[in-house]
Amino acid sequence: MTVVRPLAVLLMTLLTLSGCSLLQQKPVPLYQLDSGSAETPTKDNGVTVLVGPISVADYLRQQNLLQRQADGSLVAAQNARWASGLANDIDQQMLRQLAWRLDSQRLVLAPAAPGFSADAQVMLTITRLDSGPTQPAVLEAQWRLLDRRGQLRDSRLIRLEEAHSGTLAEQVKAQSTLVQRLASELAVAIQPIAIAEDPTPEPPRRKPPVAKAKPEEPAGPKIPVAEPIKIDTEVFRF
Repeated sequence: MTVVRPLAVLLMTLLTLSGCSLLQQKPVPLYQLDSGSAETPTKDNGVTVLVGPISVADYLRQQNLLQRQADGSLVAAQNARWASGLANDIDQQMLRQLAWRLDSQRLVLAPAAPGFSADAQVMLTITRLDSGPTQPAVLEAQWRLLDRRGQLRDSRLIRLEEAHSGTLAEQVKAQSTLVQRLASELAVAIQPIAIAEDPTPEPPRRKPPVAKAKPEEPAGPKIPVAEPIKIDTEVFRF
């Protein structure tokens, strides 16, 4: 007759319960920003743009989706995560969106390889990109645009807002729309800077020729002048 000890029964019960719990556990959904209707550009000779550096607020580097509450606080969603990180998604989406809207394959994320020469450079700082079950998606950012000589040509603070129905999937869709809208406004600002030609430098002004002074004629030997001396006899001294 086999005797089952109570300890063994307890261990078997715990293993069974933990196994059932693992089987019932649902996988955590992973999300990415959507590129919308962006298409691959066709021009190989379009404008050359250096995209970046793109900096994002530290709180946007969380792996979990953050939910903005009514009181302004942020709570990490336990049942949703970013597939590759929101900061990385922003980099890739800005590159893809700008390339499509400028119709150019010649866009590069910073830092560029040595020798890369750009018609324009986009420097972007994103300080906010979030939403919540009852809060709209909001994007706040600042861009700076440099021309091919590295001169600042444009600087702008921007705030965009997008409503949604409240679900996590709809929130991610709304945030994706905001990134697309930001890229659209950036492309409009980049276009005139990237295609502008460098002003032709004015030729150096020539100084009027300075009239040369005529050389003075060498003075001849001075001839002493005879001066009369008033004495009894008139003597001329030379």
